[in-house]
Amino acid sequence: MADLQDDLVVARPQGLYCPAGDFYIDPWRPVSHALITHAHGDHARVGHTHYLAAEPGRRVLLARLGDIPLDTLPYGQAITHRGVKVSFHPAGHVLGSAQVRLEHGGRVWVASGDYKTGPDATCAPFEPVRCDVFITESTFGLPVFRWQPQQQVFDDINAWWRGNAAQGKASVLYAYSFGKAQRVLSGIDPSIGPIVAHGAMTSLNEAYRASGVALPATRHVSEVTPSELKTALVMAPPSAQGSAWVKRFGEHSDAFASGWMQLRGTRRRRGLDRGFVLSDHADWPGLLEAVRATQAPRVIVTHGYVDPLVRYFKEQGLQAGAFKTEYGDETESLDAEPASAEPAA
Repeated sequence: MADLQDDLVVARPQGLYCPAGDFYIDPWRPVSHALITHAHGDHARVGHTHYLAAEPGRRVLLARLGDIPLDTLPYGQAITHRGVKVSFHPAGHVLGSAQVRLEHGGRVWVASGDYKTGPDATCAPFEPVRCDVFITESTFGLPVFRWQPQQQVFDDINAWWRGNAAQGKASVLYAYSFGKAQRVLSGIDPSIGPIVAHGAMTSLNEAYRASGVALPATRHVSEVTPSELKTALVMAPPSAQGSAWVKRFGEHSDAFASGWMQLRGTRRRRGLDRGFVLSDHADWPGLLEAVRATQAPRVIVTHGYVDPLVRYFKEQGLQAGAFKTEYGDETESLDAEPASAEPAA
């Protein structure tokens, strides 16, 4: 059993803390020095004195958090802080997402943040990092979660949109404003019709484009004629469902893009016409693949289906445990996103 007093990362009320370096990773309370894995609201919060993140995430972090005191590092470039060597490595989750590698006293720990192992044209792919201890998420840590090939999902979305356009009705697709919306935009066929984006997505789409990510042109709803709306794809955050903003489209078909669409009944409970299984988190095979690739003998599991994943890793002969955190998962976002992420549109 490892000596927990010598652990490079421990759980504190403020967040995941590195005692040797005196800094936190994705803290949920204000701290002096915060290393940020990515810009989703449960991992990146306002109020810290100093921020450090991967350079590709600079624009999305500033778009979401405002004028924070932010320093960044290119992927793979290391700095040493109080004797701890720190570097960021691609996590494949969203633009700028990173795993945090810590090296001190001959030991290497990696905190994954959120990650996926599948393809995504909008961010750098997941990069396995060998380590002694790997801190992994478990948002979809059950064997039932197994994703279809990404292109198949995009083809299904295009077919749904094309069919609705032929019937003269808008296609309203709900997707999280940061990450998922841009991934969908990168994979659809813009020749089918105009694309309308909810105002909650505008600044993030611009941040992606400014970061060099190619996205098709999108329009504000006021820029689209009534006849064009009948063939449009409308991208909106989940909380827009049932709102006056959506009702302006009249008769329409609606759908949701989320890993939670894998579960029977989720689409029905939300009253949706379609559900597309598309997640920016690793599925069950992806989680196992990522952990194996690190070659870590010890694994610490955070938010999601923690207990089943810990139990599985123990059965495989690994030293496995868990950190209790305040990170959310997509379950909370099924019903709402932070109000601050949704300006009037």
